[in-house]
Amino acid sequence: MVIGKQGSILNEIKRTTLWTPQVQRTPAIKSKITESIREVLYANNNYRRKFFNEIGKKIYKEWNPEKVEEWVRLTFLGGARQVGRSCLLLQTPNSKVLIDCGIDVASHGKDRFPYFDIPEFDIRELDAVIISHAHLDHAGLLPYLYKMGFKGPTYMTPPTMDLTSLLALDFIGVAYKQAVAPLFSSKDIKEMVKHSICLNFNEVTDITPDIRITLYTAGHALGSAMVHFNIGNGLHNFLYTGDYKYARTRLLDPAINSFPRIESVLTEATYGAKSDILPPRIESEEKMIEIINKTIERGGKVLIPELGLGRAQETMLIIQDAIESGKLKKIPVYIDGMIWDINAIHTAYPDFLSNKVRASIFQDQNPFILDTFSRVGSHQERRKVIEGEPCVVLATSGMLVGGASVEYLKEFAENKKNSIVFVCYQGVGSLGRQVQEGISETKMNVDGREEIVKINLEVHTIPGLSAHAGRNEIMSFFNNMRPKPKRIIVNHGEVSKCLDLASALYKLNRVETSMPRILETIRLR
Repeated sequence: MVIGKQGSILNEIKRTTLWTPQVQRTPAIKSKITESIREVLYANNNYRRKFFNEIGKKIYKEWNPEKVEEWVRLTFLGGARQVGRSCLLLQTPNSKVLIDCGIDVASHGKDRFPYFDIPEFDIRELDAVIISHAHLDHAGLLPYLYKMGFKGPTYMTPPTMDLTSLLALDFIGVAYKQAVAPLFSSKDIKEMVKHSICLNFNEVTDITPDIRITLYTAGHALGSAMVHFNIGNGLHNFLYTGDYKYARTRLLDPAINSFPRIESVLTEATYGAKSDILPPRIESEEKMIEIINKTIERGGKVLIPELGLGRAQETMLIIQDAIESGKLKKIPVYIDGMIWDINAIHTAYPDFLSNKVRASIFQDQNPFILDTFSRVGSHQERRKVIEGEPCVVLATSGMLVGGASVEYLKEFAENKKNSIVFVCYQGVGSLGRQVQEGISETKMNVDGREEIVKINLEVHTIPGLSAHAGRNEIMSFFNNMRPKPKRIIVNHGEVSKCLDLASALYKLNRVETSMPRILETIRLR
């Protein structure tokens, strides 16, 4: 049903049926992924009704906590002292819940995946999965769980479900391009969608007999959530921050740090070192515009490798504002990779965006469909960009580990007039990290054969535009947190950054602080 802008139809439905309709917004940009997901949910309506009924019976089965010794344990299957493959197993006497299920895209071999081959992990005993946000290092392996036979629910926000599906499909496509067998198929992604339960922010939900969760905005990417666990009958309150941004950005509101109760917190440490003091955002934006202006003036092209989710949209808003204010000439800006499809999903969920962007969308001034940006959708169009006039290219992947950004680097790298601008984290071992650290040449596939490509273009890094909290933001997050936690656990960071942050948080808060290794289990209560 097309409702339009008027609420009269909704009010009439509510009055006559006594039910409150759930409205699904149509993306302003045509989105096959959103349409496909809604078709899967509609086609499996009867299955999902039975599925919800079974989940309800499991959650509200009879259980007497007085007859069981209560405890809470957390096992690190991935993401400890590293950025990538975030995956934790939360256990109580009654429940086993997986928190995130990511893959390390910058690594190779077994180091890419969480440890599922340990005694504690039995997929048949898993009650639920919770996904904080859709980035591959947090959700990239979720369809594989369903391929392995998992039939339980996955809890996440509505935009995270759409984005996780899109990134999983792209992950399959990249595998085929690299002549590698994909880990899962589109059938497994459909199974994931069939078993997804979407929650809005601040919505309290029981997921097992003794675990209740609430999702809070994390400010990191569209739909990204901090997960608050209320465990047992007031036994323990645990916050999993996932990735978060404790500052307002153009795209999103900042992370929440006020909760009803809290005893322990697991925080990221991506930019947790003393040296990770991010400059003011306005400074970083001006630096990026300056680099673009200088490169265009000397007849060069600018490549900005982007995380398609979150970072790319932020860059688009910065460039659009710079053009409107006259800080940047109206130049060709090309969007390549899956950024355009992710833009479409942003237009379908304006309630999850910042107040300013949301207001623009509702006033028919959608920033994601302006003619400032041109989509590159074919090999022929890409050749025209490469051979054409000075321009800016936003392309995935953000770490140069496959995708359109690698193709552009191959073509732009040897020309000193060109520039590459890194605006997001570069994983250890990735091509992006190597270029960032100053390699002079690299081996790349050129027309089906391996060749040495010289890296002559200007290399710039702008850390102030990161979607992660910087050192000062993390410290401020805990300084302003209410109530104060009794324990802080640090993960999702390189070893030195985790150590540095854990030490600083201990000195500031005088509470128990730890940074577990992978496969370690800690008792929360």
